[in-house]
Amino acid sequence: MVRRVAVIGAGAGGLASVKCCLDEGLEPTCFERSEDIGGLWRYTDSRDGGRVSVYRSVITNTSKEMSCFSDFPCPENFPSFLPHSLLLEYFRMYAQHFDLLRHIRFKTTALSVRKRPDFAISGQWEVVTETNGIQESHIFDAVMVCTGHYQEPYLPLASFPGIDTCFKGQYLHSREYKDVEAFRGKRVLVVGIGNTGGDLSVELSRVAAKVFLSARSNTWVFSRVSDHGFPLDMVRTTRFNHFLDWILPSALMKRIKFWKCNSWFNHVNYGLASTKSSNFKIIVNEELPFCLLSGTVVLKPNVKEFTESSAVFEDGTTEENIDVVLFATGYIFSFPFLEDSVRSLFDDNRSLYKRIFPPQLEKPTLAIIGLVQLTGSVMVGAEMQARWVTGIFAGWNKLPPTSRMIADVLKKKPPVKRDLSKRENLKMSFISYTDEIASCAGVKPSVLRLLLTDPRLALAVFFGPCTPYQYRLVGRGKWSGAREAILTQWHRTLKPLRTRVVDDSSDGSDGRHWMWLLALPVALAAGFLLSKYPRLGWTPQAGLQL
Repeated sequence: MVRRVAVIGAGAGGLASVKCCLDEGLEPTCFERSEDIGGLWRYTDSRDGGRVSVYRSVITNTSKEMSCFSDFPCPENFPSFLPHSLLLEYFRMYAQHFDLLRHIRFKTTALSVRKRPDFAISGQWEVVTETNGIQESHIFDAVMVCTGHYQEPYLPLASFPGIDTCFKGQYLHSREYKDVEAFRGKRVLVVGIGNTGGDLSVELSRVAAKVFLSARSNTWVFSRVSDHGFPLDMVRTTRFNHFLDWILPSALMKRIKFWKCNSWFNHVNYGLASTKSSNFKIIVNEELPFCLLSGTVVLKPNVKEFTESSAVFEDGTTEENIDVVLFATGYIFSFPFLEDSVRSLFDDNRSLYKRIFPPQLEKPTLAIIGLVQLTGSVMVGAEMQARWVTGIFAGWNKLPPTSRMIADVLKKKPPVKRDLSKRENLKMSFISYTDEIASCAGVKPSVLRLLLTDPRLALAVFFGPCTPYQYRLVGRGKWSGAREAILTQWHRTLKPLRTRVVDDSSDGSDGRHWMWLLALPVALAAGFLLSKYPRLGWTPQAGLQL
């Protein structure tokens, strides 16, 4: 019987895990090696201590309504996209509201997590921690690892000949970047065009003499601001769009996405991506296109080699007098505190059942929380993982037999190119994955059932943004405020903008409601036909639940 649970890390996933443990009547103890909550979202000027944190200017890529904990909406006066300081303030409010801090031991590092000798029977773990130089051993019935996937910088110097033998300038990983001052007046080469590489290129362009951005892959650039000024993720991440993505041919959906991306600006003209590309890598950055258009950032292909002061690119061009090379090449994840016999059970998160449980363990008392990269907020995914995991620990939910878990892992483990950063291997559809875990936990809402009992809510759930509150409508952990939170989510989105009143205060929601009413019969008819005629592609095992 699981009672005492060790939670390692007090970031977003750790806080959600502590709260979910308390909801299930478990006894959590959270070990946080720093002096405060927040994980990487707690900004610090310090570059020491081995802790990864965001840079000074960072702002979330996902909106507050799509990123908040499912039973604790962000304050209505908070902007839709939060600077790290406001996100940390939100974490503090969450921790205070649910009285989480008394379960956290700060400045305490987890040195080792090992199976007890009788693990096959008890499922217990021995956790050794260190606080102020003093080591202590604890016995726990279960462990939740919440250290995330931003752990150790990935710096692939071997892929860039000359960088550490010939190049006389400075090179560093983006983890060491805090603000622009150290780069003022310099010629900077940023390697990597993920979200971090794009953000840093834009920021450096304001003070650097010149910024070059080296891109290896085709990349499509989105803006946080969607049509009519609404947050992009609230407009795009809907069950209706997810249904269309599922029902329409993938080639057609990809073409539609390419067309939508190029309706903002032609990515071929900017050298970013082609519609002939097979991948659909996305970054979120409103300013990068203008920086490319104005020449303050110059896009370059992959680096072939470095000389003493220049970078030679794969297209044969050379940029001279490079002062600094900034590698925005991501992170690798490792769990040095886990004993080798456990760590060897998963080389990446794809070896974990549902990206959470090592399926070969004799007892399911170890869970990896937040080691997944979603097309939406990982905070929401981590909270859903924690809800399901603590239900299993509490005994009201069960995992399938080991053989079935391993079969599921192998089925969902397609071959991937070996990339030590492993970032691409983590990406999954936000709605698909969150719904999958919600189904396991028994908290996935049914739009058809809602349509019979609460049509207004059903429309908001199916056609509106798939906000976390949807997973508090039914099942264990049901929250009485979920319905109201869903129906007022657009109010909280627009409230911070109402600082100057104009005559027409319409937010366009009436038009959206009419669109929803017109589209609903089509969606329901399609769902009925697919369920009636399996040869069209639908099977009960596919898991479609309108």
